[in-house]
Amino acid sequence: MKKLLLTACALTCAGSVFGQGTVAFLNRLTGSTVTHVYLGGTSQLNGNGSTDTPAGARDWSGFIALTGSGYTAALLSAPAGGNPETGLPWAAGTTTFRTGTTAGGTALVTSTLANVPKDAASAVLEMFVWDNKGGTYATPTAGWNAWQAGLTAGGVSGFLNLSAIGGDFNNPPNLYNSTDLHSFNIYSVPEPTTMALAGLGAAAVLIFRRRK
Repeated sequence: MKKLLLTACALTCAGSVFGQGTVAFLNRLTGSTVTHVYLGGTSQLNGNGSTDTPAGARDWSGFIALTGSGYTAALLSAPAGGNPETGLPWAAGTTTFRTGTTAGGTALVTSTLANVPKDAASAVLEMFVWDNKGGTYATPTAGWNAWQAGLTAGGVSGFLNLSAIGGDFNNPPNLYNSTDLHSFNIYSVPEPTTMALAGLGAAAVLIFRRRK
C-alpha cells in the first residue's frame, strides 16, 4: 500500500514539474486583434462582428458586452488535440472584464497551464466565461456546474490553438494571437424543470390536436 502511495505521489510531483506552461489571458489588442464576449441569446454563438478586428459578419446587435467583476473567465487546456472539455484541468489564473469602451475584453492576467509543459510547441485551449452571481460561483468548476444546471449564464469560445507556450525560454503568448479566437456569447441553459414543462406542453398540444 505504501509503495502505491509513493508511486502516486511521485507521478503527481512529476506532473507538476513538467506542467506549468503559461499564457497571457487577453482577448484583444487595439489595432491588432479585437474580440468581445457578450451576454444574450439562447444558444452558443461564435464569430466576429463589425466592431471586431478583423471584422466579421456575425450580428451582435441586441447583445451586451460583458463588463466588470461580475463575470469571470477561465481556461481549459490540453497539450495537443483532444477535447478541452473532457476531464481536463482548469488553468490557474482567472480574470474578469474591462469596462467602458473596452467592455467585452478580458483584463490581463497570466494563466498557468497545469497539464502543458513549459515552452511547449503548442497547446489547445478553450475559454469558459460565466456570470459569477456576485461571487456565488467563484471557481470555474462551480461556474460550469451552475451553468449546466441552468442556474447562471455561461459560454465557451471553442477550441483555440496557440503556439510557443510560455516557460523558461518563451514569454507567455497572448491568447489573442490564436487565429481561432473570435467573439462569442454567454447564455442561460434552460433548467431541467423548464425543459420538462415545455415537453409536457408540446405533448398536450399533440394530444389535443389528435382528439380534434
